[in-house]
Amino acid sequence: MGMQETGEVLDVLDLKKDFRKRTIINGVTFKVFPGDCIGIFGLRASGKTTLLHILAGLDRFTAGEVKIMGFDINKTDKYKKSIGLVTQVNSLFRDLNTFENLEFIASLKSAEKEKIKELIENFELNDYLGEAASSLDAGVYQRLSMACAMLNSPRLLIVDELIKDIDLYSRHIIIRKMRDFLASGGACVYGFSNMEISEYMSKVGWLDNGRISFYEPRAALERWEKLINSYRNNSGEEDG
Repeated sequence: MGMQETGEVLDVLDLKKDFRKRTIINGVTFKVFPGDCIGIFGLRASGKTTLLHILAGLDRFTAGEVKIMGFDINKTDKYKKSIGLVTQVNSLFRDLNTFENLEFIASLKSAEKEKIKELIENFELNDYLGEAASSLDAGVYQRLSMACAMLNSPRLLIVDELIKDIDLYSRHIIIRKMRDFLASGGACVYGFSNMEISEYMSKVGWLDNGRISFYEPRAALERWEKLINSYRNNSGEEDG
């Protein structure tokens, strides 16, 4: 069923991923609508990055169904023109400078040159156009990564740890542009491991042992605080 009929940007149904006799993703189901930013929270080895890679078409899955803009990602590549991706591992061309990355990725995505100019302004990259991607500070690197992800005017952004450990000004720019993107009808699946940013999510999917449970952001934070306190109490730690 197409996007025009259902309204979903992303539809994930009973998704399962097995690897070396271990189930990494186990029956994950959720939908993402225009304007949604669905957080996928998970600690190391939770399956968070694997899930995001599956949604982006970078990794295969064992069973279930994933549709983006109504396209079954197992049956066609047509969905790819509707997504933008920022991975946790550095994904830019590190030997190219900022402008060359934008120009080259724009050519891969058949984006207009005017879009490059717009994103340079939006992400305040003018001062870094001649710098190699490998030499950029983490915050500027992530601004460039998101700009490159948006060159094709995607309907769905898939991002992993986008604002972790970056400077506050870059964080401010990225959050502002993300809000603009969502307000314009875009949607996002956002992987993160630092619960303090849950406030920016529409809902939080807590991924643990391959299964996912959804919470309102405040409820997810409360669960996290209870978990931290239980470890403190069990270990005999005291504040101060």
